[in-house]
Amino acid sequence: MKTTFTAAAVVASLTATGVAAENRIDRVRPDAPELAPYGALPIGVQTLQFTNPGQIDILNTTADAAPLYDRPLTVEVWYPAVDGTEQGGTYQANLRDGQTEVTLHGRAARDATPVSDTTYPLIVISHGYPGNRFLMSHLGENLASKGYVTVSIDHTDSIYSDQAAFGSTLLNRPIDQRFVIDQMESLGGPLGAITDTSQTGVIGYSMGGYGALIFGGAGVTQASTEYSWGTPNGLLAKHLAGSDSHAALVDDRVKAIIAIGPWGMNTGFWDTTGLAGFEKPLMLMAGGADDVSVYAAMRQIFAGTIGTDRHLLTFEGANHNAAAPMPAPIESWEPVETLDFIPFDHYADAVWDTNRMNNITQHFATAFMDQHLKVDGNKAAYFDLVTRAADGVVAVDDAGKETDDHTHWKGFAARTGQGLTFETLTKGN
Repeated sequence: MKTTFTAAAVVASLTATGVAAENRIDRVRPDAPELAPYGALPIGVQTLQFTNPGQIDILNTTADAAPLYDRPLTVEVWYPAVDGTEQGGTYQANLRDGQTEVTLHGRAARDATPVSDTTYPLIVISHGYPGNRFLMSHLGENLASKGYVTVSIDHTDSIYSDQAAFGSTLLNRPIDQRFVIDQMESLGGPLGAITDTSQTGVIGYSMGGYGALIFGGAGVTQASTEYSWGTPNGLLAKHLAGSDSHAALVDDRVKAIIAIGPWGMNTGFWDTTGLAGFEKPLMLMAGGADDVSVYAAMRQIFAGTIGTDRHLLTFEGANHNAAAPMPAPIESWEPVETLDFIPFDHYADAVWDTNRMNNITQHFATAFMDQHLKVDGNKAAYFDLVTRAADGVVAVDDAGKETDDHTHWKGFAARTGQGLTFETLTKGN
């Protein structure tokens, strides 16, 4: 007889055996790469509300009218807190169905007092379609503990509870990213005082990656502005390659971009000209079996962004959920009536352990942002890697010092790089 285990049954079983049934976002595995663990700084978290006035109301746009509205954005901000801040807190978040509420457990202290007398670079985190500001909360917390202010956006019309016309996401994603930087720059009080927007990084997943590529200089094609299923009335031409409006969007404050599983090349949103306009240091992360953004299409982004130095980290065999989403909450393991798939599928990968992928992302994101936002030249060594981690050779002398024959990936313990590839292309190539 087949036995069915519901999420409630799993929670009850864990509780009965004394195992904490918590949805933790902060776990670092013993085999995590060197830069994955949390940093030494205590961290706080605040929820802020921003409103971008006079934006095009895509949901009510018709062939005859493009009304305006004040676009609301909720953000979660993590930041270094004063010494002695007790670490640990929870987040109330919705699952993929937009209805089921779950409790996430992390390390940040709610509304803790920010540290003073110093400033920290800003990192903007942008989720997919749909998603929410907690989808990459593990990365927001982790980077804040290492000396960053991180801000994760709930993109209106694109979150689990308000998912609406896709055309809104296509138009608004890079606009939201820039607007949030503006808001963080003008923010008053102790939190604003420690935020340095002149050194900003952007991390985008899926549609967040799409927005980040546009924001970084990759203007879209004319064809993509005319898709019947896209943004109505040709309004996406605001981001058209070569247009004055797109050129005005690109922001000198942004010094580095990480695009994880970026969507768009698979459906013709960029061509050679558009990609060549991208101008920020770029790191791409992708699943080698991604059939949503399509791995081959993301390789075209990697090859075509010739205006900058860039890297491509590939999780071999992983699909679209590679690298970015938090571990699937235990409640997501159970079917819901409003979805034709189990919510678990929105977070997890069939091949890779999500926690493992999160730790690898934390490692490389730390190195990349430190190199470009903090101008830490020592971090460049973490990108001087043989292409296939499995081909790396561990070679040390009797004292344990690496010899000239050592090619194992820096920061990865022996036998922990399997299934990863890393490639680099320089500007102009």
